Amino acid sequence: MSKKPTASNTQIARNKKAYHDFFIEEHYEAGLALEGWEVKSLRASRAHLKESYVLLHAGEAFLFGCHISPLTSASTHIQADPTRTRKLLLHREEIGRLIGLVERKGYTLIPLVMYWKHNRAKLDIGLARGKKEHDKRAAEKDRDWERDKQRIMRER
Repeated sequence: MSKKPTASNTQIARNKKAYHDFFIEEHYEAGLALEGWEVKSLRASRAHLKESYVLLHAGEAFLFGCHISPLTSASTHIQADPTRTRKLLLHREEIGRLIGLVERKGYTLIPLVMYWKHNRAKLDIGLARGKKEHDKRAAEKDRDWERDKQRIMRER
């Protein structure tokens, strides 16, 4: 289990919709097994996490649906697949714990933030529970109230 990415880590991509659609209960930091052209594309911030998700299969974690656009100058000699399945690098104990939570308790794994940490691409994965429509409305109402409260306090 890891903490949220800090300000010292350079952000590549963020999944903003995840916090709207899910209750995020825990965060995990995973490495990514990437090809050379993907690393160059990530340095240019050409990644999208919007419709991606994490699946656990045969004791391993995989990232599906993450779109990394190839650079035309970096991938001239290979056929680049922008949405290929990428393996996530986690400790065996973490994967075992996640398998138990996902299969038995009905959680899902959502990629939240992709960032650089010591020149390595990392992915912040959230252990999430889905929100119902009324939960989304309540969260929006609370967010609006907090914004109004701040505005009132500034005016005084």
